[in-house]
Amino acid sequence: MKNRLLKPLALAIGIAFSIGTATASSGDFNINELDHKIDACNDFNGFVNAKWVAAHPIPADRTRWGSFDALREDSLNVQRKIVESAAKNAAQAAPGSIEQKIGYLYASGMDEAAIEKAGFDPIKPQLARIAALKGSADIASYIRDSYASGNGVAFRFGGNADFKDSNQQIAYASQGGLGLPTAEYYSKPDFAKIRTAYVAHIAKLLELTGISATDAQAQAKAVMAFETRLAAVSMIPTELRKPENRYHFVSIAEADKVTPHFDWTAFFKAQNADVKSGFSLSQPKFFAEFDNMLTDVSAADWQAYLRFHAIENAAPYLSTPFQQEDFAFNSQTLNGQKEIKARWKRTLDTVNSSMGMALGQLYVTDNFSATSKQRAQELVDNLRASYKSRIEQLPWMSAATKQKALEKWASFTPKIGYPDKWRDWSGLQIKQGTYFDNVQMADKFNYDYTVAKIGKPVDRSEWGMTPQTVNAYYNPQKNEIVFPAAILQSPFFDANADDALNYGGIGAVIGHEMGHGYDDQGSKFDAHGNNVNWWTDDDRKAFEARTAKLAEQFNSYEALPGKFVNGQLTMGENIGDLGGINAAYDALQMALSKNPAEADKKIDGYTQNQRFFLNWARVWRGNIRDEALLTQINTDPHAPAQFRAIGAPSNMPAFAQAFSCKADAKMVRSGDKQVKIW
Repeated sequence: MKNRLLKPLALAIGIAFSIGTATASSGDFNINELDHKIDACNDFNGFVNAKWVAAHPIPADRTRWGSFDALREDSLNVQRKIVESAAKNAAQAAPGSIEQKIGYLYASGMDEAAIEKAGFDPIKPQLARIAALKGSADIASYIRDSYASGNGVAFRFGGNADFKDSNQQIAYASQGGLGLPTAEYYSKPDFAKIRTAYVAHIAKLLELTGISATDAQAQAKAVMAFETRLAAVSMIPTELRKPENRYHFVSIAEADKVTPHFDWTAFFKAQNADVKSGFSLSQPKFFAEFDNMLTDVSAADWQAYLRFHAIENAAPYLSTPFQQEDFAFNSQTLNGQKEIKARWKRTLDTVNSSMGMALGQLYVTDNFSATSKQRAQELVDNLRASYKSRIEQLPWMSAATKQKALEKWASFTPKIGYPDKWRDWSGLQIKQGTYFDNVQMADKFNYDYTVAKIGKPVDRSEWGMTPQTVNAYYNPQKNEIVFPAAILQSPFFDANADDALNYGGIGAVIGHEMGHGYDDQGSKFDAHGNNVNWWTDDDRKAFEARTAKLAEQFNSYEALPGKFVNGQLTMGENIGDLGGINAAYDALQMALSKNPAEADKKIDGYTQNQRFFLNWARVWRGNIRDEALLTQINTDPHAPAQFRAIGAPSNMPAFAQAFSCKADAKMVRSGDKQVKIW
């Protein structure tokens, strides 16, 4: 039931967790939150955020708490009113309307009595089919049918723009099939305890379906061995940052040679996917091993693997014992969460994952103004001008490469607020009834929607985030920067706030997303969104020398005792932050130059330049449980928030000047230690 489709290559501002919408709040910066016992020039994050963090402990149903989470909590309450109203009025709503479908979906998720009564009955037919599998042909057939129902297994499959022709949508098959966060979890000594807990988790879920403890333990060990073998041929996150490791175009005949026991023609036919000239078999080594396992892994071990994942994927939608075990491992063990979220929050999460854009259509009606959109567009225009100027003045880049960089700049497509065209939900059947059935119908509907795009031109008007998401992203294949409605509020944006706060907040976010177009990944895509080289060799070397220094800086940040940030994994986000905050600072100076009186104005004793940096750090305030932090530094391309608050400003002479920092202060980097890229 969990979505395992291949997701587009989109690069976001967000920290290491999903963040949603919020109600508007004051843009005033509360200087009482500043901790004057901490020197801003040595620990800027502590100066801005330590008092707030100490006063706001992590709630028991969360793994972290900060600016983003506070906004998301407000957001959930806004969305809750929408879905509860939809549920209350669903029977009277227009038949087939999104209001009715959202209402029925939410109501079914809140019907605890029906969910408890059903137990695991909803997946019994699936488990019975798995029990009847005899050999590789049966297993291949099961995988085909499982995907066709919207529940992928063993690998990932979906549609996306062709890396070499961004106007065309093609099919992608890529590595997957693992229950732990990354391949490294199956081999590194650091994760030995997690592996032990994972085996226990597998056994527990199997026992909940009536399998004896002895058999469940044996099957759990078989699943672990199965996934360990897949992990051995799976790329780790830093390897997957390279576009060439995510794209390998082959004909169907060539793919069949890699997997002689898995017929891709039959697979595509079952998915109703329009695959003619070929598709991306993105990691051939993985698929070669997958094919080997079809024949040299016993049917019993395949059954154990498929059985566990069928239960695991359905667990959040089954009775309490399944929900609690899903929480115990995936939230508590992996991320340190103390208590399971309230049912209404979990059900609302399902509405967002199943019909998020439909909910967004209802959300923007009362939660986004034309004034906000207009002001945000002005800021985008100002940041575009600032970024262009910075590219033109780069001392390390040749004129030839600058020309290509400026071509890309000129073709940026900004999207603000919400889509111009809403998605059609008329084909989705959501009814009064079983929660599991409704989620399953939504999964299949969304899967079919994705697969139907294969073989067709890319729809460049489509959004990859819902309007109620407090986040933003850049998609290199569309060369677009996208700012959902919900991020256009304090502390990021307030139409009534002074320029310093807005440029230090949403301005830096806008610059960050533009910066993704020129980071270690985005820089490998041209103005049209194609994965082609537009750099001279010398310029590329100069760029990589500078990014290597940035990686070294983040490698030195100790997130946990003896555990450091991975500067290579977080490279793209760190480049985005550095370029974005510099461009935003320049844009602020341009704005202040038009009003010299404003430039010299102090608010609460702080200059405009100081308030710019104060708001940047405020955006990243937060606290995180150790378990979640360990997961983040091993899996997430975003560095922990406290290091984002200080990383980019420490490379800016403007910061040192604004706070009169001495040359030996920790927040001051100079000479070879200072990184300048864009």
